[in-house]
Amino acid sequence: MSRRIRIGMAIASAVLFGIEVLIGMFAHGWVRSYLGDVLVVILLYTLWRTVSPMKPKHGLLLPAGILLFAFAVEFLQRWGFCDKFHITNRLLRILIGTGFSVIDLLSYCIGIVPCMLCELRLHYTTKTLPDASIHPEKGAAA
Repeated sequence: MSRRIRIGMAIASAVLFGIEVLIGMFAHGWVRSYLGDVLVVILLYTLWRTVSPMKPKHGLLLPAGILLFAFAVEFLQRWGFCDKFHITNRLLRILIGTGFSVIDLLSYCIGIVPCMLCELRLHYTTKTLPDASIHPEKGAAA
């Protein structure tokens, strides 16, 4: 993964994190209930792409993994994870969540769509571009 793409993902992560914090602090209704869930999977995707130097090799594998992770956390909420493990820290309870909703699962699915599109774009772009490590003289000019 190129440094330029990772920097872009880091900026996107910072912006999305800021939006999530603002939603958590000030928003109510559908913005907090649904938009926050849509954005959280995008945030997880951009964070992963920021810290992972790996090129997208399998197209939709990363978005699928993030969606499965989001579903797993949601089902932990259904199971009552925070209460069963006596988690009382307010921040942890907010991060993990305490209320299951099928609509949240749908929100995660909507949020993963832009991640899939981005991943496909990155997959085919990096697949067609020459690798700078193989051809340093071509990579240096870019």
